[in-house]
Amino acid sequence: MKKLHGRTAYVQSAGVKNDMEIDGFAVAVCNEIGVELVRHRSRSFEQMQEWGDHLGSFDLVVALSTASQEQALALAQTAYLEVEYWPIADPVGLSEGREATLHQYRIARDQIRTRIIERFGLPSDV
Repeated sequence: MKKLHGRTAYVQSAGVKNDMEIDGFAVAVCNEIGVELVRHRSRSFEQMQEWGDHLGSFDLVVALSTASQEQALALAQTAYLEVEYWPIADPVGLSEGREATLHQYRIARDQIRTRIIERFGLPSDV
């Protein structure tokens, strides 16, 4: 989302838990399309609020798992924001071997990119 619309929308990434380290396969497949994740760190909704990003300042939360959807809906009870669930297959553990695993991550990456474009369109400078 930041790659496509980061100049026109305030975008933050958060989840149910903070893993702190981004999965190396995610880094590799995003790098293939010019999205740099190597310095990105995952953070939880709670951390996000602790660091000053109150959910009430956002218009939309896109949940990629049912767990994040449930938590976002619970948080949305105290802040006016829309929650959308995009059922993206979690590529973790779906395949054996590096190439098969990368293939699963590419599928998830491409599903997310497609959903972003369907929902928000392409930026005018692409």
